[in-house]
Formats: sequence, C-alpha cells, structure tokens
Amino acid sequence: MLYIVFYGLLSLNLLTFILFGIDKHKARNNRWRISEKTLLLLAAFGGSIGAIFGMMLFHHKTLHKKFYLGIPLILLIQIVLVVFFIDKFGMSKLLYF
Repeated sequence: MLYIVFYGLLSLNLLTFILFGIDKHKARNNRWRISEKTLLLLAAFGGSIGAIFGMMLFHHKTLHKKFYLGIPLILLIQIVLVVFFIDKFGMSKLLYF
C-alpha cells in the first residue's frame, strides 16, 4: 500500500513540475496558458514539492503572492496533516487504511 501512495505522489509531483515548465514556455511565447487554478489544485492534491521545484527552476510564478506564499503554505499544511495522522493512528494503521 505504501508504494502505491509513494509512486502516486511521485507521479503527481513530476506532472506538476512539468506543467510549471510548460506554462512558463507558453508564457514566453504568448500562447494559451495553463490556469493558475489548475496549478494550485495540483499542488493542493499532493504536488506541492513539484510546484516549488518548478517555480524555482523555471523562475515561474515567483512574483505572484498566491504562489510564493501559497505553495509553501500548502506544503506545510500537508506535512502537519501527515504528522497528525501518523501520531493519531500510527504508521502501521495508515499503511493498511
């Protein structure tokens, strides 16, 4: 079960990272863009690390407050939730949930 969660999150973060790069490329070429809502939702559903790396590597969305503050806040909330559930239920119960 743990490997499914791991590879799922890895895939989601890779997708989010790639989409930040694609959106930056589209922005430079005045093309139709990926919506900010989509990028933020991907981060909220577990792709926050990929979003942070995408922002840093592609220098994309780094001047937008909802991204340079929002994405790290989303990651912090995700970390707090994981720690809370591990503390409340224990790691072994979470693996078989």
